[in-house]
Formats: sequence, structure tokens, C-alpha cells
Amino acid sequence: MITPFQAVILGLVQGITELFPISSLGHSVLLPGLLGWNFDQNAEYFLTFLVATHFATALVLFIFYWRDWRRIIIGMLRSLKTRQIGPSDPDAKLGWLLVVGTVPVGIVGLLFKDQLRALFVSPRSVAIFLVLNGLMLYGAEIMRRRAGTRQDGDSDQRLAALLSWKASVKIGLLQVIALLPGFSRTGSTISGGLLVGLSHEDALRYSLLLATPVIAAAAALQLPELFAAGSQAAGTALLGSITAAIGAYLSVKFLTRYFKSKRLTPFAIYCVALGLLSLGMIVR
Repeated sequence: MITPFQAVILGLVQGITELFPISSLGHSVLLPGLLGWNFDQNAEYFLTFLVATHFATALVLFIFYWRDWRRIIIGMLRSLKTRQIGPSDPDAKLGWLLVVGTVPVGIVGLLFKDQLRALFVSPRSVAIFLVLNGLMLYGAEIMRRRAGTRQDGDSDQRLAALLSWKASVKIGLLQVIALLPGFSRTGSTISGGLLVGLSHEDALRYSLLLATPVIAAAAALQLPELFAAGSQAAGTALLGSITAAIGAYLSVKFLTRYFKSKRLTPFAIYCVALGLLSLGMIVR
């Protein structure tokens, strides 16, 4: 079983790495081995723990962007009534862009749930995917230099103006890669945003908004397992959720400032270094 101390550390790391472009699932799989923790990562209590911490992260994102979500949802309802989605109503368009961007990962996640779950116990695969995640981030930075950006208006207005339905689908398809532990959901969606012409700040904004329904839906599908868990498993899951929520809040605050002027390159280097280190230390 996971000890209270391990729950605190794993929860904090999950909350931070879920929103950083460095793969929370990758860290959840590799960290116990790197620290010499001996518990079964394929056991139900560990999967229950991951579900709880992911749900906490989604809840923090929803609360953090509550006013934005309220405005977006009202815009979507308004568009259903008027049957019009256009540049004159950026809130409605942004809401439906988020729906379009969520569909690909939802379909693939449901269809290949069992196959993807098997990868959670393969440190070798996770370490390799983490290296590839770093290369993806670096590649997006290089290719991004060819893309133009627009800085007028607020972030949501820019997103509604710059993102086409086709671009939203492309970002959604890139998000599918993050179903593989070692690839980052935030990293893949920010990379997609850069490749379709968004700035780092706007790509992060779209990524964090897109994260809320994706993470929440994935966790909600597993909630019955959480409620069916024993008292000890539920206790460590609750403890991990609290620290995950703290980590997620700190991540959002940091990243929204960082990506106003900074790039993905440091995260790319970190992923490649950690992946190679993991291959050398815990993968035989």
C-alpha cells in the first residue's frame, strides 16, 4: 500500500506535473522506482489514487477559471438559442472549439482504455515516451518560429479569432498522444497551439481550459472504483488529492506568468534528461 508520506509526495508531484508540460503519468510511474518505493503500480489502490489526484486537479482548474467557464457556458447556451456561432460571440465560439478539441481524446481513450492501462506498469516505455515528449516540445519551438501570432484583444478573443475548427481538431489529435504515459497533455496541446499560430500565452490558456473537461471526464469514469476502495486506500487517496490540489494551484499561478515571455525549451531538456536517467537507473 501507499504510505501517507508517499501519498503526500506523489500527490504534490502529480498536481504540479499534470499542468507542467512534463507528463504527470510519466512521473507517477517512474518516481516510485527512482525513490526505491516498493508497491504494486498495477494494483487497484494505486489506480484509485491516480483517479483521486486527477479529479482534484480538474476541480482546482474549474475553480481557478470559474468566471471564464461561466461566461463560456452562457455563450454556448446562447448560441444554441440563436443557432449562430461567429466572431461576434467569442465566448460561444471558444466553448465549441473546446468541445471539438476534446472529442478525439475522448473517443480514443474509451476505445483503447485497457491497452493504455497496461503501459502504466512499463517503466521502459514511459522513459522512452518521456524522451520523445521532450523532443516534441523542442520541435514545436523550432517550427513555431515560422508561425505568426496576434496580440490584440484579450486572450479569449484572440483564441476565438485565431483558431479555426480545423486547427482545434489538430490540437485535439495531438492531445491523443498524451494518453501514453510519458507524453504530456499540456505539452502536446501547447505544442499544437504553437504550430497553428498561437503565442505561448494563448496556447497555455487554451491548454488549461481544454484540460478541465478532459481530466474531469477521465476521473469521473473511474469514480465508482474510488468509492468502492477500502478505507485505507480512500484515506491515502484523499491525502494525495489535497496535495495535488495545492500543486495544481501553484502550477497555474506559475505557468500563467512564465509563458508570457518564456519558451518550452527548458521543459524539453528536463524531459529528455529524466527519461535517459530513468532508462539508465531503473530500467534493465
